[in-house]
Amino acid sequence: MRIGIGYDIHPLKAGRKLILGGVEIPFEKGLLGHSDADALFHAIGDALLGALGAGDMGDHFPDTDPRFQGQSSSFFLQEILKKVKKAGYVVHHLDSNVILEKPKLGPYKEEMVANISKLLKVSRDRVNVKAKRNEGLGSLGRGEGIAAQAVVLLRPK
Repeated sequence: MRIGIGYDIHPLKAGRKLILGGVEIPFEKGLLGHSDADALFHAIGDALLGALGAGDMGDHFPDTDPRFQGQSSSFFLQEILKKVKKAGYVVHHLDSNVILEKPKLGPYKEEMVANISKLLKVSRDRVNVKAKRNEGLGSLGRGEGIAAQAVVLLRPK
């Protein structure tokens, strides 16, 4: 078995779509980044790469590469999952946190779990998404950005 941890953070900016866990969430701001800036998918990608001992998403999909400009983060996860499969592993369980003040994620968490479980090819009971607040503390608490954390357990195929 292998375990990996991932983290990502992006600032919020007006005029961008807010996409988390592959779900477009109505909000006046979205995450700023080279790709669609889905912080949850990026944290999951880093957790998967970490479990393989294969660096991080920046190593594999640098923000200096124009091929990745505006790219959907599900593309990155699909490419990383090919590496997981090639290494002889499958995802056993994933747990994650999304840290933000607004918007409330309750109405969207089930769709996020469905997207993640489909991408990772695991049952929904092996995927967990939690929304947490920073209680007004720091840049996240002031609503300047959104962060995500993920922990993944891989098992041999």
